[in-house]
Amino acid sequence: MPDFPAGRFAAWVTAWLAGRVSYDAALDALTADTAASVVGLSDCDGPFGSALSALRGLGESRFRLVLPVPGDVAGLPAVPQLTGLALAAGQVALGDRLALVPERVGAEAVTWTAVPLDGARSVPPVEGSLQSAAGALDLAVRDAARTLAGLDLARWHPEVPALLAGLAGPAPRPCLPPDHDPLAVQILGRAERLAAIVELATADAPGAAVTSAQMAERDRALRPLATAVREALAAAYNAVPRSP
Repeated sequence: MPDFPAGRFAAWVTAWLAGRVSYDAALDALTADTAASVVGLSDCDGPFGSALSALRGLGESRFRLVLPVPGDVAGLPAVPQLTGLALAAGQVALGDRLALVPERVGAEAVTWTAVPLDGARSVPPVEGSLQSAAGALDLAVRDAARTLAGLDLARWHPEVPALLAGLAGPAPRPCLPPDHDPLAVQILGRAERLAAIVELATADAPGAAVTSAQMAERDRALRPLATAVREALAAAYNAVPRSP
């Protein structure tokens, strides 16, 4: 299953900065199964907890998940170092003063690279409503269903049938703050499973059994689904509860 540590960072750190969860709860959620460290943050390089503590002093109030891909870096400030890192990782947690890009180091460690945004032109966040993201996801799935079947993914990837069957049932609850929007939680569970399907569908079949023409047709058909999945993931992770 694809992993989105920058999404969890955006959700939990935003909740902590807003006073909705404790520092310990946010730290536990973000480091429970990994050894995390930060580089690029002056005077706070090293342990993840120290860097987390520094964010409030820097004036940060909210982080958002951005999922850039080649040809679509909407929502990403024009900072050369950040663009390359974010495209390589496929994800970034973006604040007002800093961006943090995760890199998996083995199975149990994550290194976060902090990139200062001082002097960068502010970029309006690319945010759609949860309802529109859910609708776009449904439409893209229907349009891509024939392509997914035609690719005969189960032949190459035995895990695909279980992922497809799981779309009709409830998903495991993602690791999100307890007051996260229930609709966002529902959308996220579905989008993460679809992200896994897209990842498998866009991978070449074992033994290079897919021709270049088939790959081009597949990519054209799946592009709208991949875009809808990215938009749904961002909308779900970036959702914040409405003020009472």
